[in-house]
Amino acid sequence: MRYLREKARGVDVVRCPIYVPRTQSGLKRLLQYTVLVITALPILLLWAVRWKPDIVWTVMPPLAGMPTALLAAKLAGAPAWLHVQDFEIDAAFELGLLRKPILRRVFLGIERRLMSSFRVVSTITPKMLEALKTKRVFTQSLLFPNWFDPNVIYPMPNADFLRDALDIPRTAFVALYSGNLGEKQGVDSLVDVARHLSDNPDFILVVCGDGAGRARLASVSANLGNIRLLPLQPTTLFNALLNMADTHLLPQRPEVADLVMPSKLPGMLASGRPVIAGAMPNTQLAQEIEGCGVVVPPSDSVAMADAIRKLMVNPQERRELGARAAERAIEHWGKERILLGFELQLKQLLAGNAVLDLSLSQT
Repeated sequence: MRYLREKARGVDVVRCPIYVPRTQSGLKRLLQYTVLVITALPILLLWAVRWKPDIVWTVMPPLAGMPTALLAAKLAGAPAWLHVQDFEIDAAFELGLLRKPILRRVFLGIERRLMSSFRVVSTITPKMLEALKTKRVFTQSLLFPNWFDPNVIYPMPNADFLRDALDIPRTAFVALYSGNLGEKQGVDSLVDVARHLSDNPDFILVVCGDGAGRARLASVSANLGNIRLLPLQPTTLFNALLNMADTHLLPQRPEVADLVMPSKLPGMLASGRPVIAGAMPNTQLAQEIEGCGVVVPPSDSVAMADAIRKLMVNPQERRELGARAAERAIEHWGKERILLGFELQLKQLLAGNAVLDLSLSQT
């Protein structure tokens, strides 16, 4: 275990040692985050005293990073900003990674107290903003959605070269899942989707990614000839990978509805391909997919397989949904607009004013 200091695009970066457990569990994940916070603590506090940052900005998860950020902000005499990417404590209990009710009360109480100590709390969806109020976090909150770079991800007229390289027939209908293979994603249901479509010789399910569930996924899909399990692809091929698909699949466990928003969604839409998502009605994910994809009940492999069959025989609908998907990606998650709003918010905070909600509403 060692520290590594480097420059990334002119920014000083210190990479701190981490603990990676061989097998994942709720408590091991918390331990993993805690070790990172401990190893990062001396670096962060040293920079807070010597560098005197104007703003201390931190991301949750992990929960354990919040007290460190608050301490650094106090030492630097700077405002502290918390950005909530997902509600890890709620998700861990809903998924059964943590179980004891007393632990839930303790962790949520600590979470609320720490969140309320920040000057600003931002998060990525309107539904998650509502969840902050439900948690009784009444500090200034605003929307700061994920973004994508339209110069990096965009509709390509032809990605057949990648199909050729991966030995995937150009005539096949490819349904793609690219992302983390973990508990929150519900990727196990994709194996059942492929099984329901095993009678169709033109269908191929491509799963690209890594995570705690990869080994299990490889084991349960070993006897299915219509699944290709790929490792993470180089960044230079990512846009081609997304464009290789005829449709994207986005499964999600119902227990984490509106506790997380899949960060992969903007890229899926930006590729100009329709998305078939497992989501509960009226959730943020279902609202984002409406008009540019198909929403099916979460964990319902039969419904997802049926949606794929319908898109397979209707190329015109695929093109129309895909065109609207690309438009929505630009409208809601274009990098330039979102980061411009973020820059204006930072200037407001530095000027000692209340931070205006200049982020881009997704409604």
